[in-house]
Amino acid sequence: MNRSRDFTSGSIPGHFRSMALPIAIGMVFTTLYNVVDSFYAGLISTDALAGLAISFHVFFLLVSAGFGVNAAMGALVGRALGANRPRRAKRIACQGLSFAVIASLLLTIIGFVISPIMVWAVSEPGNFRDLANAYLSLLLIATPSFLITFSANGILTAQGDAISMQRAQIAAFFANVILNPVMIFGIPGLFGGIGFNGIALSTLTVQTAVMLFILFRVLRSEVMMHASPSVYRPRLRNFREIVSQALPTSSAMVVMLIGAFIVQLFLREFGPEAIAAYGVALRIEQLLLLPGFGLTIALLPITAQNLGAGDYERVRQSFKFCCKAGLALMFAAALILWFAARPAMQLFTDNPDVVRIGVNYLNVDGFMLPMYILLFAINSLLQALKRPIYSLWIGLYRQGIGIAVFCALFVYVFGMGSWGVWFGIAASVASGLVLALVIAKRLASREIGGLFRHEN
Repeated sequence: MNRSRDFTSGSIPGHFRSMALPIAIGMVFTTLYNVVDSFYAGLISTDALAGLAISFHVFFLLVSAGFGVNAAMGALVGRALGANRPRRAKRIACQGLSFAVIASLLLTIIGFVISPIMVWAVSEPGNFRDLANAYLSLLLIATPSFLITFSANGILTAQGDAISMQRAQIAAFFANVILNPVMIFGIPGLFGGIGFNGIALSTLTVQTAVMLFILFRVLRSEVMMHASPSVYRPRLRNFREIVSQALPTSSAMVVMLIGAFIVQLFLREFGPEAIAAYGVALRIEQLLLLPGFGLTIALLPITAQNLGAGDYERVRQSFKFCCKAGLALMFAAALILWFAARPAMQLFTDNPDVVRIGVNYLNVDGFMLPMYILLFAINSLLQALKRPIYSLWIGLYRQGIGIAVFCALFVYVFGMGSWGVWFGIAASVASGLVLALVIAKRLASREIGGLFRHEN
């Protein structure tokens, strides 16, 4: 049995180290997993690389439900543990797994219906659109594996277990390194490869294995040990509670995808090179954000348990530590990005136009990295406070209205070309952060007596 970790006492920096480090390491390997996909797509063709970029965002819409359930489990199970209510924690955890199974089946069906429409909306007729549609038709089968894994991992992180997912992500990366070339190119003398779709088949195989491992770990955890089958039987009241926590977070993730679609709509007129450059640059950006991601993801279970225990000062201390450490990491990452943007892009493609456009984005992105971390920290705090709806409103502005307005301004009014898209993204992030800080400060004053310090 894996015992739960108590975040309501002990060193706050120590708790962050115990959670953030394995989360960040695991996410490094998840991002490298995606980098492997991009690398092999680049070996096939620029159209394959552009098709992969489009497919990633379409599939992300479907698994956004998994992000929501993951966050919901972290908040609900964490607060129950902090309040010393083990039966409540067990019930909501079991219901979360049942919810994930039902939701994954429904979303798989929906995905097969809407994915061709979404690919059509962000692409021009041609080979890279056909590649994206074929890729998604296979990858969508993996939707249940992703969603169930997210739900189970949310239960584990609420108990302070970040190691299980780290191990799964490391193993998944190495499995993908082996399976990708085998599925794409085949083994001479044994069988032929299936080309671009081999990337999707590799992901389907690997993510199914990850799901089985994480389910094994969560069923052996302290919260879920000796749970009777009846506890898993769907209950409408618990499902409503999970949905109330998961839906705003999932919707906020969908809004992020909408923002990516808006960016791709602006980039479409600059050709597949611009779309491919954006897809590769996002992978590089994600790698640099990973240490900060680890901190902000760890913030959720730490603050959730302390909110359940009613220790609001400890909640504020945790939030402040997360922000300070995250900013320090991102300023260092921005410095690295300034010098490494071009060689990083050249790892994935030798197309000079793709490299040039991607480097332009990454040069602007260096100024956005610290702002992203503060936004992610605020989102984790809002989730722990059981107020994820505010993250949705912030996301609607930043990823929807802000990007559309600022990109149109810089591209069409000032005629800045693809540079205008990058400056539009930066302007929406900066103004979105101001909005998030205002909302978080007002909500924290009402709920816990202050955001950074106790307010008399």
